[in-house]
Amino acid sequence: MTRLVLLAQIGSTLYMVGLVWFVQLVHYPLFGGVGEEGFARYEAEHQRLTTWAVGPAMLVELVTAIALFWWRPAGVPLWMVIAGVALVGVVWLSTWLLQVPQHRALQSGFNAEAHRVLVVTNWVRTVAWSLRGVLVLAMVGAIMRYD
Repeated sequence: MTRLVLLAQIGSTLYMVGLVWFVQLVHYPLFGGVGEEGFARYEAEHQRLTTWAVGPAMLVELVTAIALFWWRPAGVPLWMVIAGVALVGVVWLSTWLLQVPQHRALQSGFNAEAHRVLVVTNWVRTVAWSLRGVLVLAMVGAIMRYD
């Protein structure tokens, strides 16, 4: 069970690291080029489809980050597990407190200020997920040194 939890953690985290960098560097900046006329429909579809792309991975990452408290692989220090859960908390809080309100503001049409705030605040998630990526790879390294 321990290795399965860790593998799910690694997979979901690294998936989200790649996805958040794509969103930060490509997807969100391109919002401004969609145009006023079709933006509300575009934003609605973006939210609907993005939920399917990120929801399962975010849930797996959350559950496995917490599960590592019970199924911590030999060689992985407790501080890594605690740091991992803390970073997941940063991602979830940022999502609900910073990005979701901007998406709501964009639902009725393009708003330059909401778009700017969305791109700027998404750096919180980008940095947190990048740190999580380094952390899960460090966990693998710790296991390899232990074995």
